[in-house]
Amino acid sequence: MKVSDFDYILPDELIAQNPVEPRDTSRLMILNRKSRNIEHRIFRDIVEYLNPEDLLVLNNTRVIPARLFAKKANSTIEVLLVEKIGTNLWNCMVKPGKKVKPGDILNFETFTAECLSKADQGMRTLKFETTDEDLFKLGEAPLPPYVHSKIPIERYQTIYAKINGAIASPTAGLHFTEELLRKIKSTGVTIAEITLHVGIGTFRPVKTQFVQDHKMHPERYQISQDTVKLVEKTKRSGGRVIATGTTVVRALEEYGINGKLEGETRLFIYPPFNFKIVDAMITNFHLPKSTLLMLVAAFAGYDFIMEAYREAIEKRYRFYSFGDAMFIT
Repeated sequence: MKVSDFDYILPDELIAQNPVEPRDTSRLMILNRKSRNIEHRIFRDIVEYLNPEDLLVLNNTRVIPARLFAKKANSTIEVLLVEKIGTNLWNCMVKPGKKVKPGDILNFETFTAECLSKADQGMRTLKFETTDEDLFKLGEAPLPPYVHSKIPIERYQTIYAKINGAIASPTAGLHFTEELLRKIKSTGVTIAEITLHVGIGTFRPVKTQFVQDHKMHPERYQISQDTVKLVEKTKRSGGRVIATGTTVVRALEEYGINGKLEGETRLFIYPPFNFKIVDAMITNFHLPKSTLLMLVAAFAGYDFIMEAYREAIEKRYRFYSFGDAMFIT
C-alpha cells in the first residue's frame, strides 16, 4: 500500500488543543468489526461494552519533562531528551540542528551541556553537567507540535503512570479516571499493566512512498510474567484481551512474535497483519499518514477505519492526543 492511502483532510478546528474535564467525558466511537456497526457514546459508557472475562491492559509509562531550551551565542536551541544512554549522557533531538555540532557548549538556565556527537535528523549526543533530577526540574511537557496550549505535564500523564521514560503520553489512557477504573473492576474485568516507553518515532512523519519501506524507531518495552499469565488465562476462558492504545498493542504483539518479556521493539503493524494476542483496542483518532493510523487500519480493516474517520469528521469529533476515543471490538 502507498502511504498516501492513509491521507485524509482534517479541519484545524477539530485538532483538540485542551483535554476535556472530567477525563471520562470525552466522546467514544464504538466500532464493531463483525457487524461494521458504528455507535456514538461517552467514554465512561465503555463499561457497558466490557465483559467479566475480559482483560484490560494499560501502559504504565510516565512522560518525562523532556523539552528544554538552551542558549548558544545569540540563538535559542530547543532540546528534546530522547534516550538516556549513560551517566549524564542523553541522545537528544535539537532544533535548529545546524547550529549544534560536536564540541559546542549549550547553556541552560542552571547548567551546561556539551555536544559529543551528531547523527541524522537533528539527533545529538549531549553530556549534561547536572543530575537527572535537576534536568527534569527545568524541563517541560514534550507536547506534540500541533498542540499550542500550555498544558501541565500532570494532565499529559495517565492517572496510572508510574515508570519514567516516555517522551509522549500513551494518550488512549488519558480518558480513564480512578472512579471509572473502579467501576470496570467491579464488573469482573481484570486489569493488567505493561510498560512501553513512547519514543521519538511518535513525532516522526512517514517519508517513504510505500508503507512497507518505513522503518520504525526502537522503543523499550517490558511485560511482567504476571501479565502474561493473565493474558493466557483470558484466552483460555474465552475473554478478550483489550489493549489500551497502540503502545499496548505493539508490546503484546511483539511478545506474541518473539516470546521476549522485555527488550526493544521495532514492530511496524500495517495491513494485512495477523494479530495473535489483542482482541479489542481503545485508541484515539490519529494523524493522517501516521504509523498509528496504519496500525488501527490493520486491526479494524482499512475501508472500515477510513469510513469511521469520515464519520468522525462529519460528527465533529475531536482528534489527536487530547481528542476523543474509539473502541474497536
